[in-house]
Amino acid sequence: MSFSASDRYLESQKKNYISGSVHATFPPLLLALLSRSRTSTLRNLTLSPMVILSSDLQPIASELAEKAQEAFLDDNFQLAVDLYTQAIDLTPNDANLFADRSQTHLKLNKFTEAVADADRAIQINPSMAKAYQRKGTAYIKLGDYHTAKATLEIGASLLQNDFRFIKLIKECDQHITDVCAEETTRDLPPSAEPTAVASELSDETVVTLEKFKEGDNTSQQMSTITPVIPKYRHEYYQKAEEVVVTIFAKGVPANSVVVDFGEQVLSVTIDVPGDDAYNFQRRLFGKILPEKCRYVVLSTKVEIRLVKAECFNWPSLEYSKEIAVSQKVNDPSVGSQRPAYPSSMPRKKDWDKLESQLKKEEKEEKLDGDAAVNKLFRDIYQSSDEDMRRAMSKSFVESNGTVLSTDWKEVGSKKVEGSAPEGMELKKWEY
Repeated sequence: MSFSASDRYLESQKKNYISGSVHATFPPLLLALLSRSRTSTLRNLTLSPMVILSSDLQPIASELAEKAQEAFLDDNFQLAVDLYTQAIDLTPNDANLFADRSQTHLKLNKFTEAVADADRAIQINPSMAKAYQRKGTAYIKLGDYHTAKATLEIGASLLQNDFRFIKLIKECDQHITDVCAEETTRDLPPSAEPTAVASELSDETVVTLEKFKEGDNTSQQMSTITPVIPKYRHEYYQKAEEVVVTIFAKGVPANSVVVDFGEQVLSVTIDVPGDDAYNFQRRLFGKILPEKCRYVVLSTKVEIRLVKAECFNWPSLEYSKEIAVSQKVNDPSVGSQRPAYPSSMPRKKDWDKLESQLKKEEKEEKLDGDAAVNKLFRDIYQSSDEDMRRAMSKSFVESNGTVLSTDWKEVGSKKVEGSAPEGMELKKWEY
């Protein structure tokens, strides 16, 4: 929509301005667009108390959506989210806008927000296949593979034989298999399990052991102590800017989970009716930003994301005075560095250099036969663009491995038929 068209549009709507009633307010970006109007009458118009009917703002919402798509293609994902939000403010019942903003959230690794936008798109248009794809992808990233698979199967039923859904569903099956194998290993009899580490013991166990140490330490009493096994297992991993704590509580209702964030304290309570309450409270090693922390309750776990106040790797999840003192003493900024003297000790290996040498040798390795052909196809695939990869995947799958094309324009609009090698006959497999 050009600005001259905007001027004509506003001229036609001047009589429709209603002061004091709200149908659709002007978002900030829209005000910025309208402020560029070349009509002096419109420039002098006070817009802040005015409103306009939302049904008349579709052309401007479309323009905002186009600008959002341009920002997305330029990898400016945060700007794209802001533009989609402005467009949604104008046309809140457009499912495509929510689905596209969900895709942008995926690029920003905001998976919870991506699920929320995809849900809204599905609520508006239950037959939108791409909304199910983006919701399923977000759940895979969140580690909820059962929900992801169920979502993707619905999308696959709407878009038959789409290789994207087939690939994602296979990925879910693989993750589910891996999780089941892990749970089977974890559920072995106590005699086959390794000794529980201190980080997995509950607070009650630690207190019990401390009291025992203060009393009689005879072997007979030691044999009577039974460690209190925590109800739910937990673990964590971290990046420089955040820590992700996972509590493996399966099938817990979301309304039974309460998470409180303090400046250096994490408190989790899981209170399922008819069961003993589970409390997980820790003093964290470093400070966090409570207003930016969040959590999500999935079918197999509770995932908690803690945003660090300072970007550095914590040596442990919980605060420890000994570790804190050690960190302070070993800080390179404290005191001067010791001089390096010649030594007969062997030097540390440069693993990065070794890795680069191995990759170079692998690249220069001379292969023959099927290995050489497979390497050729692999190199072509790795160095190709997105359209070539799509063409190779589609042609190979649809032809049952007999055709491999790199021209998306040729194979993208039709089904690739199988072609048997010379002297052979192609037969359909019957189950």
